[in-house]
Amino acid sequence: MTPTAKLKMGLDEYLEFDKNSEERWEYFDGEVFCMSGVSRAHAIIESNTALELIAKSRQEGCQVFPASMKIKVPVLPTYRYPDLSVSCGTAEFIQIGGVDCLTNPRLIVEVLSASTESYDRGAKFTEYKSIPSFSEYLLISSTVISVVLHQKHHDRFWLQSEYTSGESFHLNTLDLDVAVDDLYRGVDLTPHTT
Repeated sequence: MTPTAKLKMGLDEYLEFDKNSEERWEYFDGEVFCMSGVSRAHAIIESNTALELIAKSRQEGCQVFPASMKIKVPVLPTYRYPDLSVSCGTAEFIQIGGVDCLTNPRLIVEVLSASTESYDRGAKFTEYKSIPSFSEYLLISSTVISVVLHQKHHDRFWLQSEYTSGESFHLNTLDLDVAVDDLYRGVDLTPHTT
């Protein structure tokens, strides 16, 4: 997601604002960021990734959630909007400000944009680690063919693997092998001039 606007408000005001908004907003330390508006490449990568995950998720007893599904982050008083998330078994929810928030994602997917990449790789990943069920974090660049997969081993150790065109990776959550090129099908990463 690309943050396109920033506002200041209190937590209760934010919860009511986000619940009634047609756009997605994230709250951090009194500031509210609009998470709407993505590039064409971002949208296609997100759709391709969802297609790869959905068929296999049904076989594994899991469910794929789109970017509109909020994720409750235990270390925060609020929630985050990942691009995709996967919960296995029974999906569990909590209501925050009258809004359903998923509490047990296993896999979280973020499609990186220039404006959110450092946050998604850093602070947001740290926040997500407070979710007990969370065990895989898939980061997909929307500007170059590059995929990073973080997989949890034991309680605190995360293994990071990087992939590019012509390579595949394995998602333990779904017991699924994914070809990097399938995530970028139909994506034009050629720089365009105006």
